[in-house]
Amino acid sequence: MTTAGESHGPGLTAILQGVPAGLKIDFAFVQSEMKRRMHGYGRGARMKIETDAVEIRGGVRGGETLGSPIAVWIANRDFDNWRAVMDPVEVDPRRVEKRRVHSPRPGHADLSGGLKYLRSDLRDVLERASARESAARVACGSIAKLLLRAVGVEIRSGVRSLGPIGVDRPVASWEDLLAVDDESPLRAVHRDLEDEMVALVDRTKRDGDTLGGAVTVIAHGVPAGLGSHVQWDEKLDGRLARAVMSVPAVKAVEIGAALAASAGPGSEAHDPIELEEGRWHRPSNHAGGLEGGVTNGADVVVTAYKKPISTLRKGMPSVDIDSGEPQRSQYERSDVTALPAAGVIAESMVALVLADALLEKVGGDSMTELLAHFESTRDLQASWPNSGTG
Repeated sequence: MTTAGESHGPGLTAILQGVPAGLKIDFAFVQSEMKRRMHGYGRGARMKIETDAVEIRGGVRGGETLGSPIAVWIANRDFDNWRAVMDPVEVDPRRVEKRRVHSPRPGHADLSGGLKYLRSDLRDVLERASARESAARVACGSIAKLLLRAVGVEIRSGVRSLGPIGVDRPVASWEDLLAVDDESPLRAVHRDLEDEMVALVDRTKRDGDTLGGAVTVIAHGVPAGLGSHVQWDEKLDGRLARAVMSVPAVKAVEIGAALAASAGPGSEAHDPIELEEGRWHRPSNHAGGLEGGVTNGADVVVTAYKKPISTLRKGMPSVDIDSGEPQRSQYERSDVTALPAAGVIAESMVALVLADALLEKVGGDSMTELLAHFESTRDLQASWPNSGTG
């Protein structure tokens, strides 16, 4: 997946390569995923402007993939209000100066990006660093989810904690996530905490501040054998951690119940192995479905820890890059929290990594080949170790 586009530019483009031919694209599902990303209590006014309508402009014909790169386009409706500032061809210098960003926000890419690219208008940095880019990821992730669904893999998420609320609760299970109400204000894993979370968002908004928290993503039905232990960069837990860490404002990633396991003995950290009626089984899933960088057949469990959004209405101590004098950081329209959206984005990143790993394992230029290879691999695993050669 490659994406391009700025937050207030004409729109977002994404190119998704490697999808086998013959995958049926459920356009209603793709659009429903975009809607899920826009949902959540504490979101800003931008969500009232955009529709995030996905247009597929290549790689699909008559609702089926062709095996060629898939081109996605999402128009930014807010571009009409920013054309004089963000038009790719010609801008109005007076309007540009009025919108110029010269007091960087602590915690954002403003200052570090300005230093990297030597831009005197930090808008040149923040427009791309904005979480708006994640809309393109969700569009691509929805296609990856459709690919995984074809082999029985489903992915869901929920808000595990918001600020201090819920930090003492255990890692969610698949059953917990099945019970998450996607239409609830914050898509909380623990419904008994949601009213308290909403009240915290209201208080924080009045204070001009922001909130972080944690979201858990679970992939259910993942087959054993995805990923590899033979090279450091092929380990699937590392690949998942990298992908989820790339979600805007995520600063830590946990696989399974790693935080709790790190505080106790090994006898409580690892999952016993059982064989029941010829099927390998684990009575627990502390490992989060991954051992040695390879999936073991249990649910893949990934939790993302998101820092508070760095755009504060009340600002933070900063410096004017023109004068070098102290100044409060400038305010760009933003959210109090975007945790529900972060869960959907993280789902997409998990889906993209698992789809890659699936194609590496079973291959196939067409869905017909992929499904045949998948069934063959599953049959061989079911008869293992008798099917082995070593």
